[in-house]
Amino acid sequence: MALLDIHVLGSPILRQDTERVEQITPALRRLVDDMFDTMDKAKGIGLAAPQVGRRERLAVLEVDDTRLVVINPEILVKEGSVRGEEGCLSMPEVYADVNRFARVVVRAQDIDGTWYEVEGHDLLGRCLQHEIDHLHGRMFTDRLSLLKRRAAMREWDYEKAKYPKLLRVLPVGDLPAERDATSSITTP
Repeated sequence: MALLDIHVLGSPILRQDTERVEQITPALRRLVDDMFDTMDKAKGIGLAAPQVGRRERLAVLEVDDTRLVVINPEILVKEGSVRGEEGCLSMPEVYADVNRFARVVVRAQDIDGTWYEVEGHDLLGRCLQHEIDHLHGRMFTDRLSLLKRRAAMREWDYEKAKYPKLLRVLPVGDLPAERDATSSITTP
């Protein structure tokens, strides 16, 4: 497994729409493993393929000890509204309150290509919506009012100086040789 560099806001790939995954390959499985390792090392709860410089319509997430692979996701049900704080591995140290649907039902494929549905509310629902936005070239700041977006971008202007190549390179080390047997990818 390997750590991948995380693209930060300003990298063009974060604003591009992704391409549908047509086939589950060994290379895609390795990408998923590397994305989980990268997400874990960065202390995140979700990571989408564009954030690691890839165009596949794919994201990984872990909320409340549930690890999910979502390939070709689509939101089937959207209900209610809730406001909560969000951050992003592609905008370290920038946080803002974002309005999201209170409940979503997402249909996606797992790492074996099997279609499943997952209901998300609270943090899981927020994370699913956040990662699906990434797959369509949107950042959480796009969902802010003009005033809040300007404030977040002022914070980002200060932070982005740490990433001159628009890449967040994670330090190597402290990666488990093998994933803990108690931690597994869950299919709802």
